[in-house]
Amino acid sequence: MKNNVEILEIARQTLQTEAEGIRSISRNLNADFSEIVHQILYLKARVIITGIGKSAIIAQKIVSTFNSTGTPAIFMHAADAIHGDLGMIQQNDLVICISKSGNTPEIKILVPLLKQGGNKLVAMAGDKHSFLAKQADWLLDTTIDHEACPHNLAPTTSTTAQLAMGDALAVCLLECREFSSADFAKYHPGGSLGKRLYLTVGDLSAQNEKSFVSSNATVKEVIIEITRNRLGAVAVVDEGKLNGIITDGDIRRMLNNNSTIDGLTAANIMTKSPKYIDKNELAVNALEILRVNNITQILVGTESKFEGFIHLHDLLKEGII
Repeated sequence: MKNNVEILEIARQTLQTEAEGIRSISRNLNADFSEIVHQILYLKARVIITGIGKSAIIAQKIVSTFNSTGTPAIFMHAADAIHGDLGMIQQNDLVICISKSGNTPEIKILVPLLKQGGNKLVAMAGDKHSFLAKQADWLLDTTIDHEACPHNLAPTTSTTAQLAMGDALAVCLLECREFSSADFAKYHPGGSLGKRLYLTVGDLSAQNEKSFVSSNATVKEVIIEITRNRLGAVAVVDEGKLNGIITDGDIRRMLNNNSTIDGLTAANIMTKSPKYIDKNELAVNALEILRVNNITQILVGTESKFEGFIHLHDLLKEGII
């Protein structure tokens, strides 16, 4: 049984080996990589990515990354391809075939069929002298010196290299297309990631009470309104103009500093020049304002128009945080 020190050393060595693998394939990049990017950019069809074993799993991840960043892609398992799935490939599709050795039996059967169909073929191979590398139109060289596995058997460094090469392709394509965060949001409408990219302040404030009092409201009226809306605050508005905010913290400070509340009005205890945010701003921007100012709610609108509240709890509920 390994002790803690030995375990940590093995982990560090594994990460260092895989990091060196990525540095190695980075040094091997050549004009083929740029040409592949251009081929995909101007492709009128789809990218088909295939592999077998662990390479097939990496292929699926690259397909997912491509699709989410604006490059239409489909996964095809190399073994299934020669048993019927080859029919998914259309005439002008570009095929990326991933294999560490480039010499597996399934690859040797598949490649001639792809060539026969006239499809352009990209090899992502760990041996530039392999059957796959020699048959391909372009090569992404993912040769590594050693697997992180101590027996140099389990795919570790090699699959990390393949994954990193796929990411490099995806990021280059993304930047060449000037793919924006707005574009990204279109492909990620669900979950917290999507919400950070499209959910606006107005979407959230519309769910809350548009709670306000006038500047001459009594303290009792202010407390009743704060209690009723359950937002922990109320806006102070006169003739549509936003003059301030009163929070439950302001109420506590007022009670602590005054022996009586008789004669006190909202104008006496409000915080003037409060923080506010436009309803069209992204909700994630409201979160940043709350964090920087160490507050739990913010007014929505402008100095001349009060439109509601957004609370920290609203952001928590939507998974923005």
